[in-house]
Amino acid sequence: MLFLVSLVVGGFGEAYVPSRIVVPGDASATAHNLLASDLLFRLGFLAYLAEAVCDVALTLLLYVLLRPVQANMALLAVFFRLLGTATFAFGELFYFAASLILGGEGYLTTFPPDQRNALALLSINLYYAAFNLFTVFGVATILLGYLMARSGYLPWVLGALWILGGLGFVTNSVVFVLAPASVSSLLLVPNGLAVLSLGLWLLIRGVDVAKWNERGVAVAYGSVPSEHTMSPAL
Repeated sequence: MLFLVSLVVGGFGEAYVPSRIVVPGDASATAHNLLASDLLFRLGFLAYLAEAVCDVALTLLLYVLLRPVQANMALLAVFFRLLGTATFAFGELFYFAASLILGGEGYLTTFPPDQRNALALLSINLYYAAFNLFTVFGVATILLGYLMARSGYLPWVLGALWILGGLGFVTNSVVFVLAPASVSSLLLVPNGLAVLSLGLWLLIRGVDVAKWNERGVAVAYGSVPSEHTMSPAL
């Protein structure tokens, strides 16, 4: 359920609302849209906050789900995932700052309207830059996908989707650094499909309980799982 809630609120706050407000390269139009849709802007940011809470909770749940496969790798994925959430939260500050710049506080009236509009758009662009730079922490998604594929209690295809999603995230960062004009949101599509697929699978089917218990016993007693246990579940 957390996966699905995260997708819905994240899609609203990170995709739908900015698409209604931000006009790339046009500071005046962006400022006009933001001021005219202030409530929508704030609801979008509130949706992001809900997504961030979901992401932190999901990080713990994914660790619990996958630590029977390899505890240290699962913990490493936790560190990468939390760092990715934290850096994205930092970037979101620049997004919200645009509303403060355009808010009409007295000390801001020393700047002409055109300058305030330009500063607001620059702040939003810094948010986009932070997002694209730090999708590199999609390394966490690659690690989690590998653990899913090796688990035996989740379908290997889910793990493959997560690995592809993580590779898309990492590639997005590399492309943004080397050739910013070539960045495409298509690189992020595999991750969305991976999250949706795992969320639906866990909601409808869940894990293979017998193999989950077998993994748990093996970890508890320090034994090495058999090849049957290690094989992906179809």
